[in-house]
Amino acid sequence: MRYHHLGIPTTIPRRGEVYLEPFRVHCTDHESNPYGIQWMRYEPDSPLPDLVKTVPHVAFEVDDLRAALAGHEILIEPNSPSEGVLVAFIVQDGAPVEFLQFLDGRDAA
Repeated sequence: MRYHHLGIPTTIPRRGEVYLEPFRVHCTDHESNPYGIQWMRYEPDSPLPDLVKTVPHVAFEVDDLRAALAGHEILIEPNSPSEGVLVAFIVQDGAPVEFLQFLDGRDAA
């Protein structure tokens, strides 16, 4: 696993947000922050679990998403929020953790 970003829920609009319509969330670009911080502002009707909408999550890039999920409580099933990437969330000690697998061979480091 390699650190990818830290997602922090917020209610404050931020400059440069991108809207992910299927999840009804506005996100900042973690790559524009030197520490990989991504602000996440959820619409009231966002279908995502409350744990993700209220607790910060840490995200890791993995080589094999299915292997990374093995033996964990899955919070959000594998999905593709954008082309070339698969993501899923688990619960670890009460906190959400995101795993990302890049399908195009891109190295996020």
